Amino acid sequence: MNLKFLDPAAYLPSVPHFWVKRIAQVGLITKGAVYFLLGVLALAAAFGLGRDTREVNRKEVFLFIEELLLGRVLLLIVSVGLACYCAWRLLQAITDTEGKGAGITGLVYRARYGASSAFYGLLAFVSARLAVSSGSDGGSIRQAFITEVLQNALGQWLVLFGAALIGLGGAYFIYEGLSEEYRKKIKEAGLGHKAEEAMIKTGKLGYVSRGAVWGVLSYLLARAALDAQKGGAGSVFHFLESALYGAYLLAVVALGLICYSLFVFIEAGFRYRSR
Repeated sequence: MNLKFLDPAAYLPSVPHFWVKRIAQVGLITKGAVYFLLGVLALAAAFGLGRDTREVNRKEVFLFIEELLLGRVLLLIVSVGLACYCAWRLLQAITDTEGKGAGITGLVYRARYGASSAFYGLLAFVSARLAVSSGSDGGSIRQAFITEVLQNALGQWLVLFGAALIGLGGAYFIYEGLSEEYRKKIKEAGLGHKAEEAMIKTGKLGYVSRGAVWGVLSYLLARAALDAQKGGAGSVFHFLESALYGAYLLAVVALGLICYSLFVFIEAGFRYRSR
C-alpha cells in the first residue's frame, strides 16, 4: 500500500547529498564517542575502578567529559555532534534520504528514524545544558521526567507504554545483530574481505549488547511504573552487576558497547560511500 500523500518528502525540496553525508559523518563519530566512553566507564565499574555502576549512564559520560581539560568546550562540541546526528535522522525521516518509500514498511522505518532523532536531540540538550551550567545541580533529566509522569493519573500507563516501546527497540537491536541485517550495507561499501568480516563481527556483538541494555532499561521502567518509583538507565549497569556472575556479565556488555562504538566509527567512513 502506497501512502505517498502522507510522505512529507513529496512536499519538501531534497537536501544536497554532500550535506547529508557530512552531517551523517559528524553525527556518527560523536555517537560512537559517547558509546565508547559509556562502555569504558561500565568496564571500569565492572572491575571496581572509578564509577559506581548506579552512576554509569549517558549523562555520566557527559560529566566525565566536563571534568577533562577544556571539558565544557568539549561538551559543546559533543552537543553540536549529537545535534548533527539528530538532524541526519530527521532528514532520513522527513526527506527519505535512505529511499525507504511511502509504503507501510518504509513509513515504519522512517518513524523509527524520527524517534531516534528525538532521543539524540534530548542527549544533545543534556550535553549543552551541562556545558553552560553546573554538572551537579540535579539528577537525570530522564528520571525527573519519569517521576513527574508517575504523579499523574495516567502516568503509570504512559511509562509502561514507553517501556514497551524501548523493549521492542531492544528486541529489534538483538534481532539486527543476530540476523546480520546490516551485512548488505557493509557489502555495498566496497570494503576489503577482512574489513567486512571485522565489521560484521563487531556489529553483531555491539547490536546484541545494545539491545540487552535497552531490554534491561525496559524492565526497570516497567517496574518503576508498577511500583510508582523512579527508574532510569543509570540503574541498568547496576542491575547487570548485581545479577549472578554480574561483574563478568557487565564486562561483556561493556565490551559489546565498545565494539558497537567501533562499528559506528567505521560506519561513519563507509556511509554513502557507494553513492
